[in-house]
Amino acid sequence: RLAHPSSYYSYLAAMAFTLPALPYDVSALEPYIDSTTMTIHHSKHHQAYITNLNNALDKFPELKTLGLVELNASVGTDALPKDIATVVRNNGGGHWNHSFFWKVMTAPSATNGPSDDLKNLLDSSFGSLDTMKEKFNGAAASRFGSGWAWLGLKADGSLGITSTPNQDNPLQPVADEKMTPILALDVWEHAYYLKYQNRRPEYISAFWNVVNWEQVSLNLTEAKAGGVPGV
Repeated sequence: RLAHPSSYYSYLAAMAFTLPALPYDVSALEPYIDSTTMTIHHSKHHQAYITNLNNALDKFPELKTLGLVELNASVGTDALPKDIATVVRNNGGGHWNHSFFWKVMTAPSATNGPSDDLKNLLDSSFGSLDTMKEKFNGAAASRFGSGWAWLGLKADGSLGITSTPNQDNPLQPVADEKMTPILALDVWEHAYYLKYQNRRPEYISAFWNVVNWEQVSLNLTEAKAGGVPGV
C-alpha cells in the first residue's frame, strides 16, 4: 500500500500501455506479407491505438488498474465512463487485436501445423481443417469495410468462426458472438493494401502460409483452461 495519495496517482500515471516488439523481423513473413506493410502496420497503426488509449485513460487514471483484457470485457458496460467509452472500444480493441495478431503469425517455414488436440477439435467442429479455412476465408472476405475474422473457442467447447467490425473483438460484450479467440486476421486495408490493393481474397489466402500453428495450439490450451491467450 502506498503511503500518500499523490504517490498512488503517480504510480497510476506510470502504468501506460506500450508497443510490444514483434516476435520476428519485419521481413520474416515475406513474400506473403511485405516488410513495408509490417513496419507501417506495427510502428504507426498499432502505436496510434496505444497512444489514443493511454490519452483516454489519463482522464480516468483509476481505470489504469484494469488490464487490457478487462478493458475489452468492459466495452458496452457501465464500467467505462461515457466520455471515453468509444475511444476505449476502438483503441483498447485495436491494441489487444494487434498484439494478438502478431503472435499468431510466423515465418512460413517455422511451423508444423495444428497440434493433435487442435486438429481433433477442428475436425469435430467443422469436419476438417480445409473446411474451417473455407469458412474463415468467407467470414474475412464478407466483412464489409474494415474489421477482423476470428477462430475461437465457444462456451459449449466447440470452435466457431465470426467476424467483427472496426476494432471490435469477441471478448467484448458488444460482439455478435462471444468466444475466446485463438486465431485472428486483420482485414483493414492498411493490413494488405500496399501489396494486394483491392484483392482482399488473395491476401486472405496468403495468410495461411504464415499462420503460427504452435501459437494457435497454445491459445487453444489456454482457452480450454478458462483463460484468455496472453498478448
